[in-house]
Amino acid sequence: MGTIAQRDLYRMICDSNERGERVVVATVANTRGSTPQQRGAKMLFLESGDVAGTVGGGCIEAEVWSEAREAMRSGKSALHHFSLTAEEASEEGMVCGGTMDIFIDVIGDNSNQ
Repeated sequence: MGTIAQRDLYRMICDSNERGERVVVATVANTRGSTPQQRGAKMLFLESGDVAGTVGGGCIEAEVWSEAREAMRSGKSALHHFSLTAEEASEEGMVCGGTMDIFIDVIGDNSNQ
């Protein structure tokens, strides 16, 4: 999964909104140290189960997927902190060693849940 162009991101959000579907957008808000993506990287989670973009890969992306699913269910946006410190990175086989703050934003109404 690679990065997503802004125009594609907003087109997908608009299309989902027109269908009345909820969308979750994960955006890298801040990074410190070595991280797999830079600030501004986005990942889009659609109610249909489709996903576009990336915020990093590996364990971080798995954790973001989990938080996005919860946000999709609850409708609540929040800022999440993810640590890729050297100790945790070596335990998980990662090559990074920084921290990332990722804003998980819920867009749209989901009245059918």
